[in-house]
Amino acid sequence: MRLLMTPVPAGRSAGPLAIVLALGTAQTIAWASSYYLPAILAAPIARELGLAPTYVFGALSGALVISGLLGPRVGHAIDTFGGRGLLAVSNLIFVAGLLLLSVAHGVVVLIAAWGLLGIGMGMGLYEAAFATLARIHGSNARRSITGITLLAGFASTLGWPLTTWLASAYDWRVACQVWAAIHVCLALPLNLSLPRAGPLDLQPQADPLAGRRSGRQSETFAMVLLAYMFAAASFVSSGVSAILPTMLVAFGATPAQALFAGALVGPAQVGARLLEAGWLGRFHPLLSARLAMLMNPIGVVALVAGGPFLASTFTVLYGAGNGIITIARGTLPLALFGPAGFGRRVGMISLPSRATGALAPLALGVMVEHFGSSALWISALFSISAFFALLLLRADETR
Repeated sequence: MRLLMTPVPAGRSAGPLAIVLALGTAQTIAWASSYYLPAILAAPIARELGLAPTYVFGALSGALVISGLLGPRVGHAIDTFGGRGLLAVSNLIFVAGLLLLSVAHGVVVLIAAWGLLGIGMGMGLYEAAFATLARIHGSNARRSITGITLLAGFASTLGWPLTTWLASAYDWRVACQVWAAIHVCLALPLNLSLPRAGPLDLQPQADPLAGRRSGRQSETFAMVLLAYMFAAASFVSSGVSAILPTMLVAFGATPAQALFAGALVGPAQVGARLLEAGWLGRFHPLLSARLAMLMNPIGVVALVAGGPFLASTFTVLYGAGNGIITIARGTLPLALFGPAGFGRRVGMISLPSRATGALAPLALGVMVEHFGSSALWISALFSISAFFALLLLRADETR
């Protein structure tokens, strides 16, 4: 026998849709004002501070490492106390980081600002949001997790134009200050509107793996496989995104064709998430994840076979795979392990993926320099290895 901690629903008036809208909007703001900020502001920040843009992107990589290291502790805190207060605190940390960035005049303050933003990212991005939903809804959080990724999937679509306009109409410092104000005026109240998590109920449960192998061994095995799968997926997603236009041109596409094909990644991600919310939502998340890991290799084969004529096919498949994997980061651990201890597990599983995501653009860039377009085959091999890792998992392995 063992004790299973399950969340008891708290008394609340907010329905699932209201929670998804509030948390999804807050996540959109969090992503747009942190992860997606350097894409627009790296050049003007570097120019004014007399630095190379790589310093700004290096600071973002450091922030990602900080956020990953915080993941397990943040997840454990949400498992214990719920995520409402912690997400609200993340907004205040984002505000501090953005305001500090807005007054930076040298590399020291720049690094300190991104250190704060890294703490905010560790407390306020998807992993924390997924854990919050699992704490509120328990095993029924899958649809809500899909819902917030649908909304936050527009973070770059909405954030980049706003940041660009602010930086051009005023300057990059004002852009940071406006994002800080948006956190205070919109994201913070939205996170505070979330229901408080109810108490945890301790229920005795027989160990389904008794006599074969311990539940701990099975859980550890599954977590290692998931950590590898998400690390490989993160390497492919971050790396291919960085080299995508250049790679498509190397395969014979014109710059216009490469731009059009690249523009299809976002809609493909949203379309795949809608599919997950609908038809695929009837099946175990393992099926969705396995299909997602095959999309990049199939796209690479299509690109190699058809050249520039199938460039759009590659980007659609690549984007769709990314869209489903983002959801799987929350739904797959929830389905395999249940809501008890969900936040801590997700934090631990995400650690390697933060590292591979930070290193992938540089690594694939070097591969392109030495191997040319063959670098895409390397990305396909990573995806295939992740697919085989998922084949080793079974829906009833850990529970």
